Amino acid sequence: MLEKINVQDIVDIAKQAGEVIMEVYKKDFEVEFKADESPLTEADKAANTVIEKALNELDRKNGTQVPILSEEGKDIPYEERKNWEYFWLVDPVDGTKEFVKKNGEFTVNIALIHKNIPVLGVVYAPALDTCYWAKEGDGAFKDGQKLPLKTADQRETYKIVASRSHMSDETKEFIESIQTDKEKELVSIGSSLKICLVAEGEADIYPRLGPTMEWDTGAAHSIVLESGGKFQKFPEMRYSKWGYNQKNLLNPFFIVSNSL
Repeated sequence: MLEKINVQDIVDIAKQAGEVIMEVYKKDFEVEFKADESPLTEADKAANTVIEKALNELDRKNGTQVPILSEEGKDIPYEERKNWEYFWLVDPVDGTKEFVKKNGEFTVNIALIHKNIPVLGVVYAPALDTCYWAKEGDGAFKDGQKLPLKTADQRETYKIVASRSHMSDETKEFIESIQTDKEKELVSIGSSLKICLVAEGEADIYPRLGPTMEWDTGAAHSIVLESGGKFQKFPEMRYSKWGYNQKNLLNPFFIVSNSL
């Protein structure tokens, strides 16, 4: 199934979603709040419609039938989705808080999951016009450049990525515990761009010791794996038994790194 999918088709879909997102971004817009008090805008809804329609059209073209699990359509019962071999995992606007703040640090996330493992991912930041993508066995890229772009010896400081909107006490403790000969430098950025900074080699590590959902990480997870990085559970610090499409779509705590 994976061989039937051209990752550039998914890049195009993410960019189509980015166009409708930017139409909303450039004007005044209403902000709703979901039951968990997370923000929702018309951009989330419009982008989700574009992505689902385009993925369904791609299915017809490829002669495939891949279900979609999206943040904006997450109420599919586990009994229905637990037997999926492949599915699309979508977050139409990751970093809605950053979108509302209009700081540009939000992304479109589209991942293909096979047997609970991400095998293709696209992360597009429409306000920055920056796109990361990866396909299993083909490597990871940022705007066409193969990742990683930097290695540890090219970074003068030990760069630690932290969330702009979420910083837990556990994360602060973890950062303090890191042993390094270099000066520690904290880099704050929104959405799945945090994960992508590590994948491209712009940062050393991203500890996420706070809640995230599967659609927040699936696409960038694929990019990390194909760039040669690590995406590990915390505190176990292992990849094994990390699986998507769980009954509870809340991720475990994790660490993204170039090396540990």
